[in-house]
Amino acid sequence: MSLWKKTLASLGIGATKVDVSIKQSALYPGQSVDIQAHVYGGATEQVIEQLSIRLCCQYWQDIDPNRDDPGSKVGKREAVTYTLAESHLPESFSVASGEEKVFSLTLSLPWETPVTLSDAKVWLDTSLDIAYAVDPTNKASITVRPDPVLDDVLSLFEEQGFRIRQVECEAVDGLAAPFVEEFEFVPVDGPFHGVWRELEVAIHRNDQTMTLWMAIDRHRDGLRGMLASVLNRSETFPPLVLEVSASRAQLKRALLSYLESMD
Repeated sequence: MSLWKKTLASLGIGATKVDVSIKQSALYPGQSVDIQAHVYGGATEQVIEQLSIRLCCQYWQDIDPNRDDPGSKVGKREAVTYTLAESHLPESFSVASGEEKVFSLTLSLPWETPVTLSDAKVWLDTSLDIAYAVDPTNKASITVRPDPVLDDVLSLFEEQGFRIRQVECEAVDGLAAPFVEEFEFVPVDGPFHGVWRELEVAIHRNDQTMTLWMAIDRHRDGLRGMLASVLNRSETFPPLVLEVSASRAQLKRALLSYLESMD
């Protein structure tokens, strides 16, 4: 193989490429997913030191105001990429020019994996570590659906006349992950229509319980980041804790009782 082709490959031109595929059309938190990584040889043989797949999401955090210019960044936020889980091939390998190799890997989606509604995004980030060359990467968006308990909870909000307006992940301290997924609801019908302007709900799930923190905006003041702010200050904000083993009827009674106590 010519030196010219090797030089181009080291610059990423005609180099090895990687792609991933999964069998499931939708994934759920707490589930394992089987992934196939397809590695395609380029113009010259290359040695792959490591193949890595990361399950990633994005959350938002406030930007601290600059001490020299306190008003420069007030109210601004930045997006942070977080690795939820990752998997690697245990050994290096080589791929010849024009060759395709397929590798199977498994990832477990932690309970903190956001559901991909509204602005909440989750993706697989695949990379090849090639010495003295530009490392090929691949980013593939995936769909994460609510697990059965969260699906019941969201449906119960809908039955009370609430509709989801926005979903995103906000930075927070004190949980297993550095963020919590927040759902912004607006009452378009039912007993809370015309009484509450919006309801913000932060949801955290593990294998036994689902915890909901809620806040109401009654007077168009806006709730953006309010729940995360309360949690970060460790203030008293009584949550609703639901057992994931509870029936839908039990979930409904607990949720309605909590909403009525907030009114």
